[in-house]
Amino acid sequence: MAASAIKRLVRFVPKSDRSKTLIGQPVNDILDIGVAVFDGQDVPVNVFTGSSVLSPGRATESTAIIDRILSPLTAGEVGTIRCIGLNYKQHAEEVKMELPSLPTIFMKPSTALASPWPQPTIIPKVTQRDDCGDWESELAVVIGKTAKNVSEKDALDYVLGYTAANDLSSRTSQLNQSQWCFSKSFDGACPLGPTLVFPSLIPDPKNLKIRGLRNGEVMQDCGLDDLIFDVPKLISFMSQSTTLLPGTVIVTGTPAGVGFKREPPVSLRDGDEFRVEILPHIGTLVNKFQNE
Repeated sequence: MAASAIKRLVRFVPKSDRSKTLIGQPVNDILDIGVAVFDGQDVPVNVFTGSSVLSPGRATESTAIIDRILSPLTAGEVGTIRCIGLNYKQHAEEVKMELPSLPTIFMKPSTALASPWPQPTIIPKVTQRDDCGDWESELAVVIGKTAKNVSEKDALDYVLGYTAANDLSSRTSQLNQSQWCFSKSFDGACPLGPTLVFPSLIPDPKNLKIRGLRNGEVMQDCGLDDLIFDVPKLISFMSQSTTLLPGTVIVTGTPAGVGFKREPPVSLRDGDEFRVEILPHIGTLVNKFQNE
């Protein structure tokens, strides 16, 4: 199967052999893979010959049932994760800040990368001290070919696909420092998944809708058309005099509804479940939290 014919890929451990990691395309084009696996459904996948979404190979005649969903990319493939702060109009209003004139960029190390449930998502000890763990539901963009000095007009040509992310944050550290990297870079602080959706299904990410749900309650609900800087702008801006390698992940910002701005504030705690839902096509990133 040519890359142009691929719609969605999932990286997973199959029930048939839990020592293996496979790449493939879900048989059902519209099924929310994250919810289905969490609910215990058997989800068949057409297995590909490759071992990475960056080089998936071709489709085989084999199918496998998902046991565990993994992050679409490995830590070795993402390099440094690029993140955007304050990139939704509603969120800027929520935190009472003026709209930025340029994207605000911070980074997470590859060690922050994490997979969906059932891998536990860890609440760091430093976050537990003052109960300040918070969620940020976000669209993640994966770069598919080397990009440098890219124009906005051509930017989407460099996109391999889209997935969901949760930019987990320790708010006390964030609000007491001018740089955000420490407060957002703890191990496992960037879960990705459940699927990587190719541009053939998402020609324009502004048409997506994102929701964040804590223990079943909707906390965030917004269209991607509320972005201050859209995906082409972000790719172009970050590629100026800077090489973005294949596998680079760009986490594009969160809408209104974060926990520390609610009345009263709400935090993530041991045993909580959080879902980042991006529809259509991407599905739901499910994570369950556990104290370090």
